[in-house]
Amino acid sequence: MIRDCGIDARVIAPVPWFPFRGRVFGDYAKMGATPPSEVRDNGLQVTHPRYLMLPRVGVPWQPDSMAFAGARGLASLIRAGWVPDVIDAHYFYPDGVAAALLSERFGIPLVITARGTDVNVLGALPSTARRIVWAARRASTVVAVSGRLKDKLTSMGVDESRVMVLRNGVDLELFGAMDQSSARAQFALPAGKIAISVGNLVPEKGQALAIESLARLEGVSLVIVGDGPSKASLQSLAEAKGVGARVRFLPTMRQKELSCLYAAADVLLLTSTREGWPNVVLEALACGTPVVATDVGAVAEMLTESSVGRVVQGRDPALFAAAVNEMLEAGPRRDRAREHAARFDWPSISRAQLEIFTLASSNSRSADAVAADDEPLSTSSA
Repeated sequence: MIRDCGIDARVIAPVPWFPFRGRVFGDYAKMGATPPSEVRDNGLQVTHPRYLMLPRVGVPWQPDSMAFAGARGLASLIRAGWVPDVIDAHYFYPDGVAAALLSERFGIPLVITARGTDVNVLGALPSTARRIVWAARRASTVVAVSGRLKDKLTSMGVDESRVMVLRNGVDLELFGAMDQSSARAQFALPAGKIAISVGNLVPEKGQALAIESLARLEGVSLVIVGDGPSKASLQSLAEAKGVGARVRFLPTMRQKELSCLYAAADVLLLTSTREGWPNVVLEALACGTPVVATDVGAVAEMLTESSVGRVVQGRDPALFAAAVNEMLEAGPRRDRAREHAARFDWPSISRAQLEIFTLASSNSRSADAVAADDEPLSTSSA
């Protein structure tokens, strides 16, 4: 939005406090090493105030602790003369709830975007769901990145009229078509058909399905991009299925490199067990690469044409392999795939987001407008 709409934005992204930075502490060490502030692309200023978070047991209080830390950062901006027109929060819990607390405290209009797991998984927990609905009622607008996600929010008790579907976009400049042979040469990929799978190596991404399907696909190689705890088990599965020589693992890579890999492939395999609006689908399509995916999240809303993708019901490797085979035998439709992705270009989505912010700023609800029967929020009642 900064690039496309010229807005002036600041980011306050609290991180849990952690005193050690040794690799043995994993992700917590990365949090501890996060700088207090940084400047990102387009000169975007980001601050990372610390908040207290007790692993597992601290989840019910996480939004309150996050809001307490964020309040200091927001107050500092306001004292310096930078007063925001809107608070924009992404991911409903804990971030959206924390943002709702800040919205009430500072009297600033709020927009919250639901991403997927925040509503589909955390929203299944009664105490968490209650706080999500509480925050949603205090937002000027709730954005859902898919129609399914909107339906889930309304089923939880969020007013349907206040939920807008605004899908994620894709950077058509970053992710673009290139010569497939040149792209393959950069990764020293073998001849023949190439399938890729991109995502963290965790059970939820379901890469085991891709490997099991590969055993039914002759002459196809699979490149799996990502890092995570499932790598060893996936390597063992590939060997057990007799396809170890046709599976290559690559670490998580920068988007520019990933764009090249998409262009090198013949098909992207999305095998997740849950998703919101998976960005990898549009990224691959923008590079001219068709997609075969399980029916999760908003995938069916993205792959609306059989010429650019197939959506597979269930997790049967034989059915998934058959869909991949159909996609490969249909031949390349790389121009059509990119045209399909272009429907979701970032500039048009940014303009729609700006309209939401403008409306929120001009028609903000005060805390007094909350219904009298709406329960007060507190950690003890969550």
